[in-house]
Amino acid sequence: MDSKKIYGLALIGCGHIGCQHLEEMYYRDNIRIIGVADASPECAQQAARRFGALRCTTDYRELLTDERVDIVIVATYSSSHLTIVKDCVAHGKHVLCEKPIGVSLAEGEEFVRVVKEAQTKVLVAHILRHNQSYICIRNLIRSGEIGELRVMRMAQNHHAMNWPRYRRLLEDCTPVLDCGVHYLDIAQWITGASICEISGVGTRIEEDSPDLNYTMLNFRMSNGCVGYYEAGWSRNMSSGNLKEFIGTKGHITLQMRDQRSSDREEGDLITVYYSETGEYRSINLDVVYKDMYAQLRTLIDMIENDSPADPDIDSVFSAFRVAVKAQEAIKKGITLRLDATT
Repeated sequence: MDSKKIYGLALIGCGHIGCQHLEEMYYRDNIRIIGVADASPECAQQAARRFGALRCTTDYRELLTDERVDIVIVATYSSSHLTIVKDCVAHGKHVLCEKPIGVSLAEGEEFVRVVKEAQTKVLVAHILRHNQSYICIRNLIRSGEIGELRVMRMAQNHHAMNWPRYRRLLEDCTPVLDCGVHYLDIAQWITGASICEISGVGTRIEEDSPDLNYTMLNFRMSNGCVGYYEAGWSRNMSSGNLKEFIGTKGHITLQMRDQRSSDREEGDLITVYYSETGEYRSINLDVVYKDMYAQLRTLIDMIENDSPADPDIDSVFSAFRVAVKAQEAIKKGITLRLDATT
């Protein structure tokens, strides 16, 4: 159920993801969009007009002194997340911050410290934790539907039509860090195990790419499960979305609504194959891929009921740490063993 309290909301960063947040928020009865901020005055003004914000600015700090603002959504570039979140909590604001939490281990460690010491609530936007298809897959695997999980195959490639947008993202980090934190978190969340070994390859497809814009990570988990995560952002590659979970008694595949060749109106398609009988089971789920409002409701529940974050900050840092180390392993062409501290 929606909260009865009306929360004043501010958005910092009016780009692609920031506007996706507001698309899910601006018509909610318990949300009032107080202000938006962006370094580009045109972007800020456009977002304010589009979503009915009461004010817009190029200096986000102006919104933090507005007493009408209860919650701040941080949807800026990764390299700015730590600074902005520190400012938000210092001004007594609750925060929903986009991933990743930084671009280095040192930034990630500082981010965790800030969250744990904050008097307000902070939730990191690992949106797939709030996706009903992934929740269903986790429940199927945890219940032993396909036996012991042995392999995870995951790919999320983007045909980067808006190359300037992706090129700017690559100034902060590679796809294995920016997008990889989602799927490395999913791997650990689904299994309850930790990633303990990583290696991989990467390259620049575009000569003007600031960093590797194609990455493939191989990983081994503490429970013996292995897997890979492939992520590329390029004008020269096709988009692709593969999610397959292979166990000792069958496999589970996820086909997103937009990737279905038919029956898209039925939503995502989860297929479970049982090797002992050769039978297939189909599960259709009419879900929101990026359920921004479900994520915000989690933060509101944290505020109103002191409920735990989902994911909690230690889980966020665990996936972030693996992603940072994976980026290092790919760039150096090495295999890294991970323990609780390295």
